[in-house]
Amino acid sequence: MSYNLKSPNGLITPCNLADLDSWYADELRQVSSRAERSVLKVVGGNLEAFVRWPKEAILLWPGCNRIPDAGMKHKYHSFPNQIRQMAKTRSICLDSRPNGPAIASFLLAGGERPERFGSSNAWSIHHLYSGKFPYCGRQLTTHSSKQGIHFTQSAGLIAAHPVADALVDEFPFFAWLLRANSFARFGYDPDHVFSAKIDKFGFSISTSRRSGAQFRKC
Repeated sequence: MSYNLKSPNGLITPCNLADLDSWYADELRQVSSRAERSVLKVVGGNLEAFVRWPKEAILLWPGCNRIPDAGMKHKYHSFPNQIRQMAKTRSICLDSRPNGPAIASFLLAGGERPERFGSSNAWSIHHLYSGKFPYCGRQLTTHSSKQGIHFTQSAGLIAAHPVADALVDEFPFFAWLLRANSFARFGYDPDHVFSAKIDKFGFSISTSRRSGAQFRKC
């Protein structure tokens, strides 16, 4: 399992949670292409049209990750009976492929996965913390796919329109705009940059949206 996680660019300034719109506008200035800035401005200002969020924060399958077994190129999953029953009750089809557990977590947490315009596929389920784009002054960031307490944590998942899916992997400030939104919604802060203290699941302990009472352990 190989990843290209290096980026020649990062954030100019830390996220301003009190005024994300102004912070985002300032970050756009580092993009030289006027056309690219226009796209980023439209998408960032209309996230509801390009991003879908889960309704709640659940850790569906503690310990599950995408790290393939030795000698294997990909990891395929056999879901525990409890998750199979949960999915059957909600008429959700489980996918044994590498990202299948994350997709299941997003859907079981009430997330919507719209159909695409030019493809038979639905919007991609994207991990907001993908091991790419560390915060200001940091060398590393959470890599959800490799960590069993984050891979199936719905608070770190979105359904992304193909345009947003491309932007979140290309522009650090767009990725952090979405991470800041996740914190605002769920108190999810696995990199410990938005809150004074976090619990072992990556949630701010000062928020009422505590992870411990909401994750589903299977």
